[in-house]
Amino acid sequence: MTTTTLSILESHLWEAANILRGSPVDRTDWKSYILPLMFFKRICDVWDEEFEEAVKTYGEDFADEHRFQVPEGCHWNDVRERPSNVGTALQNAMRGIEAANQKHLYGVFGDSQWTNKERLPDALLKDLLEHFSSINLGNQQVSTDIIGDGYEFLIKKFADATNKKAGEFYTPRSVVRLMVNILNPKEGETVYDPACGTGGMLLGAVEHVRAKGGDPRTFYGKLYGQEKNLTTASVARMNLLLHGMEDFVVERGDTLRNPVFTDPSTGGLATFDCVITNPPFSLEQLGREIWESDPWGRSFAGLPTDSNADFAWVQHMVKSMAEKSGRMAVVLPQGTLFRGGVEGQIRKYLLEQDWVETVIGLAPNLFYGTGLAACVLILKKKKSKERKNKVLIVDASSLMRKGRAQNYLDPEHAEQIAAWVNQFEEIQDRARVVALSQIKEEDWTLNISRYVLPPIGEDIPPLNVAIEDFKSAWERAQEAEAKLRTLLNEGGWLND
Repeated sequence: MTTTTLSILESHLWEAANILRGSPVDRTDWKSYILPLMFFKRICDVWDEEFEEAVKTYGEDFADEHRFQVPEGCHWNDVRERPSNVGTALQNAMRGIEAANQKHLYGVFGDSQWTNKERLPDALLKDLLEHFSSINLGNQQVSTDIIGDGYEFLIKKFADATNKKAGEFYTPRSVVRLMVNILNPKEGETVYDPACGTGGMLLGAVEHVRAKGGDPRTFYGKLYGQEKNLTTASVARMNLLLHGMEDFVVERGDTLRNPVFTDPSTGGLATFDCVITNPPFSLEQLGREIWESDPWGRSFAGLPTDSNADFAWVQHMVKSMAEKSGRMAVVLPQGTLFRGGVEGQIRKYLLEQDWVETVIGLAPNLFYGTGLAACVLILKKKKSKERKNKVLIVDASSLMRKGRAQNYLDPEHAEQIAAWVNQFEEIQDRARVVALSQIKEEDWTLNISRYVLPPIGEDIPPLNVAIEDFKSAWERAQEAEAKLRTLLNEGGWLND
């Protein structure tokens, strides 16, 4: 039974940050120590669960079978019992686990200097160890992707603290489940995420099959991901391994510049049944010099600019779809639906090939790090007969729960959107099936408001909601003004 909720984990991680507060460790480095401790505790807790289950089933003499190894002397409790030189014990334990599980856990703990006693005295490390000892992070206690969520929580928090962008790491789980439910991966199909982050999309496919009564083991050797960030890729591998996926491939690398999944028999990219991702929005410096003569043929519809890689991701995913069974789901900013220039050219090509099946407009401010309204595009290499030369356009912008700083797509919202997509029919004020001929008449725009109009008055909020929205906006404006004034003063531009 799950007892460690995301809110509990987030509070626990933030309290770990409070333990480091006032220490010689710089605030920007806190996550470099908190995250490895979370991973270490998680691995040991899952190992303990497997051991206890094996003892119950086979007896203690046959309890050594594990999907991963925790070498002797490298367990959490071994480090916890050390009276001194705790940092050395921690470092040795982490390196020992990495060495024993090189295929999936190599590099998962990062390269933090645990032995520096000036920064991390024994007393401080013992406080952190005792703090993490109070929480169970085994599979029986936490939900499927809670460790990825915890990782992303700290990434977000420290992005706030250091004014760095973190949105590329984080996809709301309800959006993941929406995309997975629409693609509907089947047992034994291949699933590929070219910007896999902490593995949420791949785990979502596994859980989708499990929820339908299927056997997730049919995904062994069928899950593929690529991720540019080393630590993030390591978390993805750990997430998959600790949730029963013993055979998968998650590689580190820049997908747009150097895709790692290729097919020597064709000389092109490897292809998959399901391709799914939330790439970094409007990424700059995609590697235009590579794409000008891309050896993988990914500029087939147009050459993206070096200032915006949105359609570079789309074209990469199209080339990664299997010819007959291939289907893809991608999150993009809504600007991709109507921007002109080369993006308009690429969008026209995709529509003319009759690959675009569904466009879903989501509510604004759902994604951390951007207030932009996003959309989900569903493409298929081979549409069913009844859906040929048609595009379902869904306006789901009203389906959300408003928050103070961010809006939320709740599970019931995701289920409703998926139901509309599966119906693939007209729904007043919500969805419209549009013929390609009409889209052509509209100059190939997919701007949702051209095809689906909200009910009159729907966009007028109640007075109390409007007042609260105004207050919130006013507070944010004052905060922004204060920050700007501080920066101008520090730069000598103002003299108060």
